[in-house]
Amino acid sequence: MLCRILDAQHIYKKFLRRFTSMKKKMTTVAFKGTKEQEAALDALIAELKGEEGALMRVLQGAQGIYGYLPIEVQKHIAVALDVSLSEVYGVSTFYSQFSLNPKGEVAIGVCLGTACYVKGSGDIINKVTEILGVKAGETSPDGRYSLEATRCIGACGLAPVLTINDEVYGRLTVADIKGILEKYM
Repeated sequence: MLCRILDAQHIYKKFLRRFTSMKKKMTTVAFKGTKEQEAALDALIAELKGEEGALMRVLQGAQGIYGYLPIEVQKHIAVALDVSLSEVYGVSTFYSQFSLNPKGEVAIGVCLGTACYVKGSGDIINKVTEILGVKAGETSPDGRYSLEATRCIGACGLAPVLTINDEVYGRLTVADIKGILEKYM
């Protein structure tokens, strides 16, 4: 009985680690918005302000304008729509379609869906972090690399899977990662 309890605790801890690495993190890359982007966002807000569901539509539009939702943009939206920053941030972090980090020039995604995770994608994402010094959900300060822990990408037959700029690498082992990343260094 004790073995079952210990085994269940071990599985639960692995489960928590898996989903903690998917949690969104604030960017470490300096915000470089332009006046043109700000004007486009202001026009979008003016068009949608007062409509039901405006916050969601404004966030979608803002991400289209900036490519992600930095805190500076979230603050601007909160003030312009007269909602709290915590509400804007809450929506931004709840929905997986929103990103708080810009994609790097080399955008890396490691699938943590069930098939990939069971076949070792947790070790793969750890190896990428070890080599590049970028944790899941982050972008390197120079904007060169970004690393995302993704949900299932639909390539379960190739598990575990890694994508780099939409190129898919499958049936990976930890030993494969250094060679793959060297192509992008």
